[in-house]
Amino acid sequence: MSAQVLYGLVKLPLAGYAVVTFVLIQVLFLGITLFLHREQAHDALELHPAVRHFFRFWLWFSSGTITKQWVAVHRKHHVHADQPVDPHSPVIYGLKAVVLTGYELYVAAARDPVVQDHYGRGTPDDWIERHLYSRFPTLGLVLFVVTELVLFGIPAIVMVAVHLVAQPFFAAGVINGLGHAVGYRSFETDSAATNIVPWGLLIAGEELHNNHHAFPRSARFSVQRWEVDPGWMVVRLLSVLGLARVKYVAPTPHRVREHALDIGTVQALAVNRMHVLRDYARRVIRPVCREVAEHDANAPRSARLSQLLVSHPKLLGEEGMRRLHHALEQYEVLRAVVDFRERLQLTWNEAYVNPGNAVLQLREWCAQAESSGIRGLREFAQRLRTYLPAPAGLEA
Repeated sequence: MSAQVLYGLVKLPLAGYAVVTFVLIQVLFLGITLFLHREQAHDALELHPAVRHFFRFWLWFSSGTITKQWVAVHRKHHVHADQPVDPHSPVIYGLKAVVLTGYELYVAAARDPVVQDHYGRGTPDDWIERHLYSRFPTLGLVLFVVTELVLFGIPAIVMVAVHLVAQPFFAAGVINGLGHAVGYRSFETDSAATNIVPWGLLIAGEELHNNHHAFPRSARFSVQRWEVDPGWMVVRLLSVLGLARVKYVAPTPHRVREHALDIGTVQALAVNRMHVLRDYARRVIRPVCREVAEHDANAPRSARLSQLLVSHPKLLGEEGMRRLHHALEQYEVLRAVVDFRERLQLTWNEAYVNPGNAVLQLREWCAQAESSGIRGLREFAQRLRTYLPAPAGLEA
């Protein structure tokens, strides 16, 4: 048997096979994040029909993914994140189970017709979807394997194996598992989602999972200036080429020098509420918890106390809620900062119903915060006066 047959039509050095494998996997990840995730599941952008169909084909060809199933499972995950009916939560199933068998959990949910019908609406339903992509999902994989073998011969065995493992392990196990257990949290959401690393260089930005749960409709997963979202870079490139249209990105607070509180302020706070809550935790709750811990030797450690007050109640569990209630009963200053936070949230909720009344509530809130005797609250109230809606044309 000739070497040409053993090594296929394209013979490469060892590094060449590695590069080709990496590039093909990255195209797969781009299809997942841009087409399945950002466009189909969350309607954050609109891809050009040619780009959309390329990703549809590549996902079918190289992974056998059915669009409606993937979108349905992901939407259900967002609706019930880290709750008992979440299809793949490490909080429910355990981290090891999701990392190692996350794809099996996905498949079990994806094959449920009720899940597909309820959460999979609006996905492609044209002739090729009905008669090829959804009807024969494994055919694409067979053609992919044959194509790799014809092109690269024996090395394709390893190339295909790595490719087929990449999606279930990284896109399912790592993101759905580690992305709810390991890393940092920029925003306190009602799920345990984390940013695994600030530079999403391996899985096209999907590593920034906490940011995504905080702003699920955003086409850009990076929020902090030092975070990197390669998927967003590709979106920007496609936009410049006229091949994509961004519908929504996470807001960036627009702040000016202190000014009078008005409807613009209330609207800006409502739009940027996740940023405002993050700022409140950093500038009010954490300093107050440090003072409590410093002045009372019997108080919980500052970090633990802060976590109790900052975390969403859904994430605390019965024991966490018991500790929270005990701390609030014991320390008046903690009750005060929690009460002020809840009233502030009511203020921007009112902004969507009665903006004029919301302005009055905000002014009263600031006046009470400034006279509360709590330094962090006083300074935070002054900081709220710097928020304004972003000027027209300024990217959020």
